[in-house]
Amino acid sequence: MDGTIVDSEPYWMRAETELVESFGGVWTHSDCMLLVGSGLLNSAAILQDRGVRLGAEAIVDRLTTRVQGLLGEFGAPWRPGALELMTEVKAAGIPMALVTMSEHRMAQQVSDQVGFAAFDAIVAGDMVVQSKPHPEAYLSAARLLGVTPADCVAVEDSLPGIAAAVASGAVVIAVPHMIEIEASARYELWPTLNGRTLAGVHTVFAERRAGAAAAPARPGSGPHPNEDDTHA
Repeated sequence: MDGTIVDSEPYWMRAETELVESFGGVWTHSDCMLLVGSGLLNSAAILQDRGVRLGAEAIVDRLTTRVQGLLGEFGAPWRPGALELMTEVKAAGIPMALVTMSEHRMAQQVSDQVGFAAFDAIVAGDMVVQSKPHPEAYLSAARLLGVTPADCVAVEDSLPGIAAAVASGAVVIAVPHMIEIEASARYELWPTLNGRTLAGVHTVFAERRAGAAAAPARPGSGPHPNEDDTHA
């Protein structure tokens, strides 16, 4: 969600900066980048290390409430091409799930702003035990949609998210936003969703599934649940 279909990262950065500064600390753009794609409890631990004297759950609640307020005030800033692609996928009758490490209340708020019932399921950070890069969220989404992960395409913008989606067994399309993503054989790299269509998604899926079927199996070559593409 954050950074993939909506450009909400500036909202998160503002909320983080305000929170740290309220405790007399300093929060830089580089600090903000540390939290992109991370689970909120992991982010809370980093904020505590920077002087935020609150419990982890209280930090998550403060940040989420602030970001929701900004979304309510300014709306969901859609990433280029995201809304158009979701509209085409929905019109084709293909089920979609929203997989995010934000809390469910915020995911529902963004979903409600799409303008139509885009998502057949939502899996949020407060609905899983293991945050990205663990694949639990994507495995749960596939189960809720009634399909196998191998029949899914995941679209991600962060390294933890990409690692989680790859580890689930889905075909992955990486669309960079706030952080640079290097090319890898493990996922398809698109600079933007702008101008992308369902036909293009289908081509990526078909080519990667055909390639996987043709490739000889190698011992230990499968994705590990805790593997992070940062070191791919």
